[in-house]
Amino acid sequence: MKNLVIAGLVVALGSVLAVGASAPGRAAAGPKVAHMVFFKLKDGSKESRDKLVAACEKYLKGQEGCVYFSVGTRAADVDEPVSVKDFDVALHVVFESKEGKLKYLKSEGHDKFLEAVKADLEGARVFDSYLAGD
Repeated sequence: MKNLVIAGLVVALGSVLAVGASAPGRAAAGPKVAHMVFFKLKDGSKESRDKLVAACEKYLKGQEGCVYFSVGTRAADVDEPVSVKDFDVALHVVFESKEGKLKYLKSEGHDKFLEAVKADLEGARVFDSYLAGD
């Protein structure tokens, strides 16, 4: 009887492991994607910077597939030889996967954001990267 119980447990454990190995999960989606956007405003005043930060928070924060969001103004008091200073506002968004980023780019919130800020922008630089260790 004892051997029968052990055999049953081994079969059950094997079934659980097999189902877990084939189930879709985070690893199958690929690495997380970091989407960093550096905005240059036509008018780099504090009011314009604050307005852009508020628009980022209003339209872009909380998007589906987003695992990290932050936005802020350039740290003007940080003056190192390697510091890049040709932007006013930085947006940092990390997505669960490439697919999450693609959904974000097609979202209503992203479209509304672009419409709300395009007249104020001189330009934007986008840096996308896959995050290691995920």
